[in-house]
Amino acid sequence: MRLSRREWLGLLGAAAAGRAAGQSHLPALPNIGFRADMGPARSECGVGALLPWAESLWTVTYNSHMKATGSGLALYRIADDLKTVERVHVHNGTHANRLVHKESNQAFIGPYAIDAKGNWKFIPEFENHRLTATMRHLGDPAGRVYVQTMEGLFFEMDVGDLKPRLLFDLVKTMQLSRRPHFKGGFTGPDRVVVANNGFYAFGEDQAGLFEFDGKTWNRLSGKPHMDCAGRSTLGNAVFCTGWDESSVLFWALFDGKWRRYRLPKASHAMAHAYQTEWMRIREVETEHFLVDIQGLFLELQPMPFEGAIWGLKPVCQHLRIIPDYCAFRGLLALGGNQTTPNGDSNPVAGQPQSGIWFCKTDDLWSFGKPQGWGGPWRRAAVKGGEPSEPFLMTGFDRKVLHLKAGRRAAFEIQVDFLGSGEWVTYKTLDVNGYAYHVFEPGFSAHWVRLIPGTDCVASAEFVYT
Repeated sequence: MRLSRREWLGLLGAAAAGRAAGQSHLPALPNIGFRADMGPARSECGVGALLPWAESLWTVTYNSHMKATGSGLALYRIADDLKTVERVHVHNGTHANRLVHKESNQAFIGPYAIDAKGNWKFIPEFENHRLTATMRHLGDPAGRVYVQTMEGLFFEMDVGDLKPRLLFDLVKTMQLSRRPHFKGGFTGPDRVVVANNGFYAFGEDQAGLFEFDGKTWNRLSGKPHMDCAGRSTLGNAVFCTGWDESSVLFWALFDGKWRRYRLPKASHAMAHAYQTEWMRIREVETEHFLVDIQGLFLELQPMPFEGAIWGLKPVCQHLRIIPDYCAFRGLLALGGNQTTPNGDSNPVAGQPQSGIWFCKTDDLWSFGKPQGWGGPWRRAAVKGGEPSEPFLMTGFDRKVLHLKAGRRAAFEIQVDFLGSGEWVTYKTLDVNGYAYHVFEPGFSAHWVRLIPGTDCVASAEFVYT
């Protein structure tokens, strides 16, 4: 919902007329703001989750870490006219979970269960936990759900009596040695997948992506991961996002097999665990997905074709912190975590506050033009003849490849222009220490990969501008 200059002047004129008539309120604008208490202590007021349900848009706001860091965080109900905002219940926690449970006809968001008429219940057992994901149950999907906390506690909960029971402490189960920072989770056809973005310095491998088959847990990666999402139709694919030192990691699970791809990073400002704030994968138009990761929005086709993921294309570059986004009343609602004091570490931000911005989905294309960098290797030991993982190439303008090797080696550049996994040779570069290649203007393919001619230590980075 973008306003023209004339419409903005009309709103400002109406506001001035209202003030002259003694009215204190402003006319409705295309955003809704929230604030937490001035404290002390002062913290964040991020919009942790958005959920359209029971003729309303429900949201929970969050602080930085449990109750001691701030107060005034709450569950809110936004009426479908976007004019009435009700603070339903104060919780003072850090929550970003949501799930619609179809069998019981209720929704879960934060430590709350909400029925189809908008009646809500607070779940007191979760008062002192930071809830980051609610997922369908593998063994009893009609009667129970899984609930994950940021600290790695994994519960199951009866959807009738709302009594949670701890199943696993994933920090102990997966033997994690660094501070956990669990985020998204999703239940696919035969497994649960959860993400931990606890990454604080280059070289660490104690974050991770983990899967659970109902009996045992398996570690897929030790690098930071953010979200897991999918749907129960259109091929039953599960998608997960993360990153390592080289690039964004994009996982796809279908036909019982994981595939991993690599995407550019659009910003260095989101590398640390604290800076990431629930970058999400969401369905924003019917059966159409958007992916937000490391400062880049991408559109995603949720169905795999020909054993490959090809419907992935960049939309825009941005610097917004968007903990959640969804469709509501024909608009795209973007939750925010705008500048806040967060323990008074910011000397020019005193009021904990954030907001929801409403727009059209297509407005995202007017953000920053897609740019980014990344690649398959960063000072990595590579094997001769072994292809790298596919790196996204489509949707960017100018493209440069930088290559560095610890010994003289030839690198074959292959492209998959159909996106179907059919690779053809584009060029072979001879690298004696360092080399670069500038792709011709207009040249593109869906994916690109590299094949070293010999074992060596190599770095490869594509720069898209």
